[in-house]
Amino acid sequence: MSLPLKRVDLFTDGACLGNPGPGGWAALLRYGSQEKLLSGGEPCTTNNRMELRAALEGLLALREPCQVHLHTDSQYLKRAFAEGWVERWQRNGWRTAEGKPVKNQDLWQALLKAMEGHEVAFHFVEGHSGHPENERVDREARRQAKAQPQVPCPPKEATLF
Repeated sequence: MSLPLKRVDLFTDGACLGNPGPGGWAALLRYGSQEKLLSGGEPCTTNNRMELRAALEGLLALREPCQVHLHTDSQYLKRAFAEGWVERWQRNGWRTAEGKPVKNQDLWQALLKAMEGHEVAFHFVEGHSGHPENERVDREARRQAKAQPQVPCPPKEATLF
């Protein structure tokens, strides 16, 4: 008989100053009364990449299989799983219904790998609505975005994300 998985709450957010532009991400892990805040950023990225990166880094920080309740204000992240986008992209060789390459494929694939062994449930949190943990990760993601070096980003059509 196996023991039940530990329940971990993971609160995530990404931010970008311009899109593309300097970006930041933050992930707050909570297990009982223990908390760990992770964060980072990139000088030239997009908001969606930072949202995915926050979820990815939070999952990568787990040292054993867990029941993860991932709280996000990103419709992009939540809907990709809730509406079956990820499964369709995989079946279609990482192509959209229009036959175009899926944006952020590298992060989607890394996220799927990081989810292995965990039971992950996605919960949508309305952004900027006073949810304490969402506000906390939002502040940290914005702080990280502001801390990035100011470098010119390539024109949007030239980016891979």
